[in-house]
Amino acid sequence: MNSPLSRQHKAVLVTGAAKRLGREIALQFARQGWDVAVHYGRSEQDAEETVREIEMMGVKSLAFQADLAEAAAIQKLFSTVSQYFENLHCLVNSASIFEYDRANSGSPLSTASLQSHMQVNLTAPILLSQLMFEYQKNNVNKTGAHNLPSVIQLLDQKLINLNPDYLSYTLSKAALATSVEVLALDFAPHLRVVGLAPGISLPSGDQTKDGFEKAHQMTPLGKSSTPDDVAKAAVFLAQANAITGTTLYVDGGQHLLPSSRDVMFKTN
Repeated sequence: MNSPLSRQHKAVLVTGAAKRLGREIALQFARQGWDVAVHYGRSEQDAEETVREIEMMGVKSLAFQADLAEAAAIQKLFSTVSQYFENLHCLVNSASIFEYDRANSGSPLSTASLQSHMQVNLTAPILLSQLMFEYQKNNVNKTGAHNLPSVIQLLDQKLINLNPDYLSYTLSKAALATSVEVLALDFAPHLRVVGLAPGISLPSGDQTKDGFEKAHQMTPLGKSSTPDDVAKAAVFLAQANAITGTTLYVDGGQHLLPSSRDVMFKTN
């Protein structure tokens, strides 16, 4: 890792960077000297606080609002960010919807639920990735072959350790995981595409603190990923020029332990 005082002269756009993992990823890039474009949907106050914290590290940061359910908003987001950050070198698609449904339950999958998950968790990252590719292709002379830009898609360890819970979410992330390999082939040599799959890193939904702590320990290593683990892995992937078309699992080995239910339901 670089000294926090060093400047990378590169910028990253992190979607969903106002809260949770997106915020931790944005802060870690800033610690390593990257300028950071902070995307948010509704959490304006949290986004502005993230920007202030990043600016205190001596790098540039701005907040950008966009509803990722709207195609026009996605286009405008990327266009605006690339105008303010001409050194845009990495896109981290962290924003996602995570709402419960299951085919065989009292909360079955609905058209609205599936469509909303697919739009935010799949369509938006793909559209932003395409825009990132066009931007890098058109600005190829600004970066040398030794300095390859990247797209990082936030996935989930449960894509290897499947269970029926959170069906719409799982389907959307599974499709995004497939896109990692497909887009890596399509966007080479201008842009790398990689997946980053965390384990249980933060409490979700109505999960209790005790329930989260128990779930976090249900891995071969006795602990799953922390937000800091995931953020540091994102920065590593952004600088790993030989990595593309694959997914890094940062989960304490959680994906190695089969489970018939989502882990949060096994700790209540």
